[in-house]
Order: sequence, then structure tokens, then C-alpha cells
Amino acid sequence: MNLKPESIEELQALFRSDGLDAHGTSRSALSQDSPRLLPRGGGSKPGLSTPAQSAQTLEMSGLSGISAYVPEEFTFTALAGTRLAEVNRALEENGQYLPFDPPLVERGATLGGTVAAGLSGPGRYHYGGLRDFLLGVRFVDGQGNLVQAGGQVVKNAAGFDLPKLMIGSRGSLGALVELSFKVFPRPPAYATLRCQCASLEEALQAMQRAAGSRLDVDALDLEPSQGGYILWVRLAGLAEIMDARLERLTGQVAEALQGESQVLQGPDERQLWRLVNEFAWVPAEWSLVKVPLTPGRIAALESALERKPILRRYMAGGQAAWLALEGPPQELRGLLEEHRLSGLVLFGPPGAACLGEWVAGAGKTFYRRVKTALDPVGRFVEAAS
Repeated sequence: MNLKPESIEELQALFRSDGLDAHGTSRSALSQDSPRLLPRGGGSKPGLSTPAQSAQTLEMSGLSGISAYVPEEFTFTALAGTRLAEVNRALEENGQYLPFDPPLVERGATLGGTVAAGLSGPGRYHYGGLRDFLLGVRFVDGQGNLVQAGGQVVKNAAGFDLPKLMIGSRGSLGALVELSFKVFPRPPAYATLRCQCASLEEALQAMQRAAGSRLDVDALDLEPSQGGYILWVRLAGLAEIMDARLERLTGQVAEALQGESQVLQGPDERQLWRLVNEFAWVPAEWSLVKVPLTPGRIAALESALERKPILRRYMAGGQAAWLALEGPPQELRGLLEEHRLSGLVLFGPPGAACLGEWVAGAGKTFYRRVKTALDPVGRFVEAAS
């Protein structure tokens, strides 16, 4: 049976002798030989939120709701089980948004799950990723202690930067219960330049020109297409100067193109990026793996993938690759290891969520020390498997 606390106090009680069940009735606390816990929010990332047989799900959806929102200060605080859709609605009423474009909103992604998975969307190219907007966290550690790190205001630099350690921790250091973010005003207008490139070399040249255009590119994605590659360059800002910016951008990028370019605006443009952020290009039941990357490594990876039945999209100017395949994600293990890359499985069967090469040496030693301090009895699943 899954555990589903309805309050922070009830979650803490699970780890103590006066443990309560989901209805507030007295129960035995988790025993030393209980299965390890895997916190889960909205279940939008089954490769990360589906427990193996040796783990038990800790449902966090009962801890939901916006605790505080001060539009004038551009900050908000919400419980970890709050769905991103609810947050977006509240922010939109005040013309604000989360610029790092957290993905999988329509699939039910939550704030806690987004932080635990360390996920950002296309907007991270210009504004920075999730870690640049997370101000503070509260979480329950492996002994039931409520730990607070960071704060609810932008100017807060006191203490060890524990919130950053929770990003991408996948629930291994504790169960996130409340998070604070800073937000930005939403730009009044968007436009996207679609560039058809005849070859990867041409596409990378065009991407480099777009990145160096000094036009404050909002998003920069690259994807293979029939007979070549498509480069997507998104701009955001004032509507009255958008046409002039597009003209400058088209002129600079066109010098590297043999193919055609097209401008998208309005509903079609917004729909394009909405589908990108929902991974609508990934067929149902396929696996999806995130691979941290640098632009200089795209060519080698493409050379290894071009004859394989693997869909891919390079986001954030080549800082991340998303690889989709019909079979189990473990089929990518050898390839990633060969190229000394790591992969995080978002969609796929339960099991090893990490593929390829992961941080070794000092990085693992540091993680182990933090894990021992926050979860000395190993109540939560391990981050790397």
C-alpha cells in the first residue's frame, strides 16, 4: 500500500514511534526493515517515479497548494505536491511566469517532482535553469526532521546552499514538502524562426550564428528532419520591435543556410513550444532519456545515432539532448558509456534511472557524506543506480 500523507506533520509522523496512517489513525512507524521510500508527485515522469520492487511509493500529492505569493516581490512559495498547472494559472493572472519553462505541465508535473528531477525547458537557454530560480526548500529527512534551507526572498545568501543539492536528487536525500521560487514578468510577444538546414554542419553553423546574434534569443533548439535538420530560434520581447529583431536575426542566420527559413507567430507559435515542452514528439510507450551535453559534442553523438531508430532533439543551444527509443532505455547504456555521457530516464520501465557515466571520485564521496547526514538509515532510494 502506498503512503500518502496529507500534511507535513503526518509525513514526519511516519518516521516516528507515534506514526499515523493516511487517515490520522495511530499506526506503527516505519520499521528498520521497511522498503525504501520513493517520493512521487504527479507521476508525469514514470522512469523516475515508478518504484522498483524493493521500494515503496511515498505519494506527495496530498501536500498541495500555494502557501504565499507576492506578485510585487516576484516570489511565491508552494507545497511540493502542487501541480505546475495551478502555479502557472496563478502567475498568469499577474502577467508572470517561471522563465525556465518547467516541462510536462499538462501531464500533471508538480513543483517537487520538477526539482527532484532537475528539469528545465527551452527557456533555460536565455534565463538559466531551475537552479537559478529556486530560492528555498523545506524537506523531511530520513529521520523525520523538518529541514529548511534558503528562504522566500531573492536576497538570501545565508548558510550552506542546500537547495541546490535537492535539484536532481530524485528524492534520495529527503522528501521535499515546500519550495520557494522567484518569477519574471512574461514577455508580451514571441516569434520563432524556423530554419531548414541541409546538413548538420550547416545547422551547427546557423545555431552558432543565432547564439552570437546579440538579440537575446529566448530558446534555441535543433532537431533532425527528413533530408537535414531544423533549427528553431525563438525571440521574446516587445511586440513593436519584434519585426525588426526578426529581420536582423534572419539576415545573420541566413548566411549559413542553403535551405529556407520561416517565421511563426501567434497561436501556431505558442502551440509549437507547448508541444515541445510536453514531449509530444515522443511516441506513446517509448522511452525518453535526457543527456547533458555541450554543443561541441553534438556532431559525434549524431554520427553514432544517425542510423539508429532513435528520435532526438537538442535543446538549449545544444546543452541537452533528448533521446527517444522504442525499446528499453538500457539499450543506450553502451553508447553513452562509449561517448562518456550520462543519461537520465524520464519515460521507461522501473529500474536503473541513470545510464552511462556519472560523477565519480570526489563527486560520489561528497554525495555519500550528504546522504549519510540527511538519511543515515537509508530510508530513501539512492540517487544513482
